[in-house]
Amino acid sequence: MRQMSIVGVVLIVVGVLALVYQGITYTSRDTVIDFGPLHATADRQRTLPLPPVLGIAALAGGVALLMAGARKRA
Repeated sequence: MRQMSIVGVVLIVVGVLALVYQGITYTSRDTVIDFGPLHATADRQRTLPLPPVLGIAALAGGVALLMAGARKRA
C-alpha cells in the first residue's frame, strides 16, 4: 500500500515535468570532416520531443495509484 503511494507521487512528478519541459535536449558530437589526418567535429544540440499525452497519462496514472492506495488503507 505504501509502495503504491510512492509510485503514484513519482508518476505525478514525472507527468508534471513532462508537461512543463515538453522534451529532452541533449548534445551530440558529430564528425563533420574525416579526411586523412584532418578531423573536424561539431557539437549539435538535439531535442527528443515528449508528447503532452505522455505527461497527462503519467499524471492520471499517479492520481489513480494515490487514490487506490488511500482506499486500501482506509
